[in-house]
Amino acid sequence: MKVVLASNNAKKLAELQALFDGLGIELVRQGELGVTEAEEPHLTFIENALAKARHASAATGLPAIADDSGLCVDALGGMPGVISANYATVAAGAGAVLEREVARQTQDEANNALLLEKLRDVEDRRASFACTLVAIRSADDPSPLVAVGRWNGEILREREGSGGFGYDPLMFIPALGATVASLAKEVKNAHSHRAIAAGQMWQLMRDAWHLG
Repeated sequence: MKVVLASNNAKKLAELQALFDGLGIELVRQGELGVTEAEEPHLTFIENALAKARHASAATGLPAIADDSGLCVDALGGMPGVISANYATVAAGAGAVLEREVARQTQDEANNALLLEKLRDVEDRRASFACTLVAIRSADDPSPLVAVGRWNGEILREREGSGGFGYDPLMFIPALGATVASLAKEVKNAHSHRAIAAGQMWQLMRDAWHLG
């Protein structure tokens, strides 16, 4: 079954494709099908994920999967949350907004710098990566499948590791004794917030959509 992924992030595509192994689905990035990025005006991960999935499905006529994920820092009241991907440009104002995919590396660096500044004098470094996955069979599917994953850790005071993307160099996972950016890909895929949500979604799609 071909399923459109409501994202243009190649790393996310590869990660999810591996996590959905055995279901018999082929994920295709929406950009490869000529689908533009959806608006993400909502305050919660689940609302944004559903908006993205419905947008991609309506444009292609295919089932769709979308995720909305981000970093939630306890001392910042859950921020940056849904604006994690462009935290620094949102903070700087609309005039500073960068195109997210083209300038992802620059954006990640700016986001990490802002986070470190916000937490400069903060002792409570607890945080979590949160992921909400939504799958729909059609744009007007009244019963979307929803899975949620949360990966707890703490924010370091300096970057460590060269892998991953986003806040991975700052997010230390005590249970694994390393930052996310220092983990091998297979270890990250086995433990991450996206892995937790994908594991739930794998089961939901197998049972509700009769896959696998």
